[in-house]
Amino acid sequence: MADFRSAGLIALALSSWHPWSLAAAQPEDEDLALYGMDRSAISLATGSVQTLRRAPAVASVVTAEDIAAMGATDLDHVLEAVAGIHVTRVATMYAPNYIIRGIGAGGVTNPQVLVLLNGLRMNTDYNGDKGNMWASMPLTNVARIEIIRGPGSALYGADAFAGVINIITKTAEQMPGLRVGARAGSFNARDAWLEYGRKQEQLSVAAYLQVGRTDGADTLIEADAQTLNDRRFGTHVSKAPGPMNTGYNAYDGSLDLSWQRWRWRTNLKWRDHVGTGLGVNSALDPDHRARSGYAASELSWTAPDFANDWSVGASLSYMFFTEQSPDGLGLFPAGARIGPNLFPNGMIGGPSRWERNLRGSAFATYSGVSGHALRLGAGHDDLYLYGVETMKNFLISPAGIPIPTGAVIDYGPIQPHIRPQRRKINYVYAQDEWQFARDWALTAGVRHDDYSDFGGTTNPRLALVWDADLDITVKLLHGRAFRSPSFNEQTGINPVNMGNPQVRPETIRTTEAALAWQARADLNINLSLFRYTLKDLIRSVPNPAPAPGATYQNSGGMDGNGGEIELAWDLSPSLRWQANYARQNAHDTITHSDPGYAPRHQANARLDWTPGPGWQFSPQLNWVASRRRATGDARAPVADYRTVDAALTRQLPHGWTVTATVRNLFDADAREPSLAPGLALPFDIPVSPRTLALQFSVKL
Repeated sequence: MADFRSAGLIALALSSWHPWSLAAAQPEDEDLALYGMDRSAISLATGSVQTLRRAPAVASVVTAEDIAAMGATDLDHVLEAVAGIHVTRVATMYAPNYIIRGIGAGGVTNPQVLVLLNGLRMNTDYNGDKGNMWASMPLTNVARIEIIRGPGSALYGADAFAGVINIITKTAEQMPGLRVGARAGSFNARDAWLEYGRKQEQLSVAAYLQVGRTDGADTLIEADAQTLNDRRFGTHVSKAPGPMNTGYNAYDGSLDLSWQRWRWRTNLKWRDHVGTGLGVNSALDPDHRARSGYAASELSWTAPDFANDWSVGASLSYMFFTEQSPDGLGLFPAGARIGPNLFPNGMIGGPSRWERNLRGSAFATYSGVSGHALRLGAGHDDLYLYGVETMKNFLISPAGIPIPTGAVIDYGPIQPHIRPQRRKINYVYAQDEWQFARDWALTAGVRHDDYSDFGGTTNPRLALVWDADLDITVKLLHGRAFRSPSFNEQTGINPVNMGNPQVRPETIRTTEAALAWQARADLNINLSLFRYTLKDLIRSVPNPAPAPGATYQNSGGMDGNGGEIELAWDLSPSLRWQANYARQNAHDTITHSDPGYAPRHQANARLDWTPGPGWQFSPQLNWVASRRRATGDARAPVADYRTVDAALTRQLPHGWTVTATVRNLFDADAREPSLAPGLALPFDIPVSPRTLALQFSVKL
């Protein structure tokens, strides 16, 4: 399938309309004082801006100021510092998976977490997550990141399961004028960018463009899946020991236009020459590359003064996503033997897909009843996986054995990895924020989604917030959420893991208690406790003998509990200390044991020190501990690790800023668990080694 189709669709998105997804809440009043820089305010919890302390959710906010202090250049750096979130890695494309409270571990996909960009979904239809070729998410143009830990389907629908992450970009007010910057670092990493913002009367313009590349960390992989095959079949063709393949080229851009009640936002994320990580089949593949593209455009209209006590809004949006491997990817290297068959040129398989989503939504808020803030909404989504290619040099026999066929060609017409699929969703929701007493508020919400393929699902939530004292706020929360089956889980055609049209959504029920305490004027402490029950987990279940392979089925569930504590202490006007600790304990209802992979304990601490005018130094410690092996994995537990990062920033005259950063300062041998039973990657997946970077920017 020719590349011009991808380019044409991206161009269409960048010249098309760009709205404001109703469920994707943004501040209804963009003039709320310093909202973008205020870490104590959030809009993700209810759709309107409110203080984080009183928001009916367990949530965190990371502002551009925090990002700069950390020297963070990628979303993964920020999320690892948030209480209850751990960023792990999978072998395929070295993709990051986000584990929240132990949920989302142990797979090669990550559909349990909903990722939004300016309120628009970044999760794809094929796997239900952000895609294996994600590579990176730069933060240059990010004003704030809002994170909910816990279910969010009552507002956000599918996949707001373990949590919701909303990345909010800068407006014209937050980046006035023109700023350009560049960064260079380890592994031949290079980035350059520009930001421009201007407001003239009622017209606001914000634009951003960034281009970058990296060769990626070349950490040595001691053994891989082909090492195991070499032992079995007497060959010697594994690329291990050998380096990971984690390089990529990155192109990012955005355009934000607003005029009176209208707003048009467009975002582009394109990754090219993406390395295969530790191999798409856990066999090192240094020779092949892939590419991915995401483009979204949204047009929104809001009328906060539509009528007495009424505010209304509507949006239309278009999203395009593609993952492509036109030359195929190496499943096993040249000379590999799979069963009785020899692959002299290697076993090559390269799936490519093209998706487009159309979404429309509308909302209304009513405040005419004393003590109540009512929000009503409805929407329609049209999700279409419209293009598929299956490039490979083999066919699968009825017995599940790959048979070499010679040249790499598109076998889509006779043995595709999936066929085009379409899904339509209608939804309605209602939410009431009821201030029923001076210090008490109850938020009640419910959303019903009707899917064209598997039917309807209704998800409620309740949140009781009590201002127990001037310095203490207590919350009690309960909610239900669901994860819809991905297209691959429903209709994927892969003898290793076949799709199942009868598979049902996963569900979760979560109960939480939270305490926010301002112990002193300079000290804030937050405590949260949680308990959840997952049911109808979608897993790959082996087919009954003698049939080969496995099929996706609803199988069992998981129970979990734990807590998080967060502390922010202004030790002096020039010194701020932030720290958090999280603990989780999960139990698989089938194996009756820990599901494995996720850390039971993790902690993060950061010190922001301003030693003098124009200087800032921020060291950070991250600790990950107690990751058990999954059932059937006899390896020793994954070793705990501690990494130290640091950032030094200098503000210079004439608008110049210089930042030097180091990640994993002491070059710790930190590793993430590979999939059980560990035969393919027995020594697990290494975290990036010591990385240095130097960054310059100037306002012109």
